Amino acid sequence: MQGRTPRWILHILVMTALLLTGGCAMVGVHHIAQKDYTAQRRSDVLNTRTLSDSTLQSLNVVALSRDECAANFTRCTNTLLYSDGLDNERRLSALAELWLALAMQSERDSPDGSVSDKALNAYLQSARYAYAYLFYTARHPGERAFETRQSQVLAFYNYATQRAVMRFFQMLPTLGTDWSRAPIAGWDLLKPDSDVYLGSGDRIPRELIPAEGLRFSGLRNIYRRDGFGSEFVAIGATPAFSGPWRESNYVPLTAVLEFPGDTLQSVLDTHDVRVYAKNPYLDSSIPLDGQSIPLAGNFTAPYGVWLAQSGFAGESLRALFGRGGLSKPEVWLMQPYDPNRLTVIMLHGLASSPEAWINVVNEVMGDEQLRRTYQVWEVYYPTNVPVAVNLAQIRQALDNTLHHFDPSGTAPASHNIVLIGHSMGGVIARLLVSSSDDKLWSIVTERPGLSTADKQKLRQRLAPYLQFSPMPQVTRAVFLAAPHRGTPVARWKLARWIAGLIRLPLTLLEEGKNITDAMQGKNASSTSVRVPNSIDNLSDSDPFIKAASTLPISPTVHYHTIVGVYKSNAPLTETDDGVVPYASAHLDGADSELAVPSWHNVQDAPQAIIELRRILRLHAAALHCTPPENGEPLACATPSSTSH
Repeated sequence: MQGRTPRWILHILVMTALLLTGGCAMVGVHHIAQKDYTAQRRSDVLNTRTLSDSTLQSLNVVALSRDECAANFTRCTNTLLYSDGLDNERRLSALAELWLALAMQSERDSPDGSVSDKALNAYLQSARYAYAYLFYTARHPGERAFETRQSQVLAFYNYATQRAVMRFFQMLPTLGTDWSRAPIAGWDLLKPDSDVYLGSGDRIPRELIPAEGLRFSGLRNIYRRDGFGSEFVAIGATPAFSGPWRESNYVPLTAVLEFPGDTLQSVLDTHDVRVYAKNPYLDSSIPLDGQSIPLAGNFTAPYGVWLAQSGFAGESLRALFGRGGLSKPEVWLMQPYDPNRLTVIMLHGLASSPEAWINVVNEVMGDEQLRRTYQVWEVYYPTNVPVAVNLAQIRQALDNTLHHFDPSGTAPASHNIVLIGHSMGGVIARLLVSSSDDKLWSIVTERPGLSTADKQKLRQRLAPYLQFSPMPQVTRAVFLAAPHRGTPVARWKLARWIAGLIRLPLTLLEEGKNITDAMQGKNASSTSVRVPNSIDNLSDSDPFIKAASTLPISPTVHYHTIVGVYKSNAPLTETDDGVVPYASAHLDGADSELAVPSWHNVQDAPQAIIELRRILRLHAAALHCTPPENGEPLACATPSSTSH
């Protein structure tokens, strides 16, 4: 019939429709924003608390979903472990993330937020699968160096290690010392291997703080080294003073978990786990599976925690005004003593403390070359007493410290020391490398007709303060904003008012009375000469500072100056840093001088810190020093002196 569609055409149309709707799925494509692409690539259980795209794809391959894994975790992990279709890298990395997700959820579910046995087991499972992925698959870690997935798995391992080690640390006190294997959460903890030393003979921390996530106000940079292991701040017991020195009891610790085994299957079967506690200052790598693996480390966190808990700010002001606190100089080691590193000694200024060096020390410890070459000591001293008294006491404290740690005086740490002093600390540092001979006796006023015996008595009293020679161990010094010739600011009304509030120690006042008596002989009056305090000494009219400014620096010492320039529109010779005139801070004969646009606290200026790092590199290069690796001794071609 005309107008009717032939039946065979209808059959073709129906079959075409069926093919289009059922047999051929259409594929679409669209672009996503760069930020969404990056977030998707980096998203994982640590960053977003959701499984990574890589793990979700691995689940898809074995016909699993996120919800199915949440409903039956054991079935999910067993399916991943034993199903075909996945290579070992995809299988193990997915298992590491799934176990980590379970561990984190178990920890969140804990009523007190602690790591329960269930959570600990899951963290160890995660760490073991990550460990197996890294070291027991067909490719070595170096072959995956540019792969995002390896970075994720390394992060899984490091975080799982952190949480497991915190739980192990909590149980250590219950184990005593005579043990080799301890059961916990279905695993056997093997006795840890540690080279961490916390000072004063202590090797067991009293507190362990994860370094991840710590941030510090006042510190410009966080210096750390990427690598294998979880970073901690280990805090030892507060050491008692047996002398003027104190070794640091805040040290970096990097923890590594090892799962013993020679093959992939033996690692997956083991329930033994050993903790390695390594000092990243000594160890830049760790041997695992026949490979040398870069070791992670955080070098800022221990220093930052120490300063945050120190209470220096209030104590230094109390000491300045003689209201308690510090009474004699102390030598603080920023790391436990290392005989194989060169020593840098820093002296702060008036009304200050080791906090003055907060960014300087952090930048030195953060620099890989300098960290491996130097150790930092900071002299903490009361800034209210006269310069001459501090000079004598600081010299004694340093001599005692050096002799305590190196009685024979043969260690690299005892030679080629670098002194760095700021402000009044710079004046003291210069006098530590200067010769007084008899040039300071002219400031002593004695009564006419004093007997020979009384003159001898007077000399004996004053000799510790007026008779000194350079420290032979020091071969380089840096003076920052140091008023070598005093400052007129010390004569201002405000400075005189502050000086009037300062109380000197009773022992110093008694010593002043004894010196007065010796100056006057047998006819001593009851009125003693006023003992000058530190602010008096810093005046440009003070007899001691004027005489001391002429003393020669040892010819074996290289020295450098860094000066602040507060008014940049004037000639350099007429400038100052707001406190110290350039004419007072300048020293003829210096190896270098750098003027930095800065107020008096020039030591904190970035340009000054860069200059200090340059000088320290120069010092090591002049000695032809080779920085040590993994505990090896420092090698210097010139062990005891530098050449001009």
